[in-house]
Formats: sequence, structure tokens, C-alpha cells
Amino acid sequence: AALTVRFLTRRFIGEYGDMEFIYSHNLTVDGREFLFHIWDAPNSQEQTEDGSSEEKRIQWADSFVLVYSICDRASFNILPLKIQFIKAAKEGQSQEKVPIIIVGNKRDLHHQRVVSSEEGRLLAHSLDCGFYEVSAAE
Repeated sequence: AALTVRFLTRRFIGEYGDMEFIYSHNLTVDGREFLFHIWDAPNSQEQTEDGSSEEKRIQWADSFVLVYSICDRASFNILPLKIQFIKAAKEGQSQEKVPIIIVGNKRDLHHQRVVSSEEGRLLAHSLDCGFYEVSAAE
């Protein structure tokens, strides 16, 4: 949520609950205006959420940005399964590759890092995804 709000408003707010939001945003790129929607859903690592809700989000979206914390190994380890789930649901319906970006967040907390940049890059490469490392705070 912090990364989404930072992207949309250029402000950093550090504390969020486990709430879902859908944001709408206009963006002009190369003189063309785009309206896009962001469904910001927290990761449910306990799998308390039923699969149908996650399936609904996947069918709703055209592309995906999966964010993990470089300070939280569990948030990184769940990515391969989530990406396989997304690809099975989206690419199984068409021949087009679904755009997926993996983002390592909290780069500013390098002293608490438990997931290396190289691990993030290797995972993204092995799953045919884009990769970035950022800091929502900075």
C-alpha cells in the first residue's frame, strides 16, 4: 500500500492495515493519456483468503506488480507460487504473455536486508518477469 500511495500521490505514509483498495489514476506518457486502475491487495500469507477472491483479482487485471520486502524472506518466498498461479489463470486462456513485474521494496533498509538484489533478479529472470528494487520511503 505504501508503494502504491507513493506512486499515486508522491507522499510516503508508512503504516497501513491489511485492507484492499482500488485506485484510479490518469497518467500522460508521450503525450497520450491513460486511465488505469490499481487493485492494491495485501498478501495473505496465512492463506485465510479463499482462492476464489484471488482468482477474481487475477481475472480482473491486465498486468501485475508483485511487491516483496527485502527485509522479509517469507514475502519473497511466496512469489514463485503466486506467479505460477497468475500465469496458469491468465496465459491458459490466451497465447499472450501476461506482464508481471517483481518489485523488492524497502531498499532504504539495507541494514535489515535478508533478500539480496541478486536473488530478486535471478527469480525474476527464471520466471520471465521484470525486476526493480525500490524504496517507497525515499
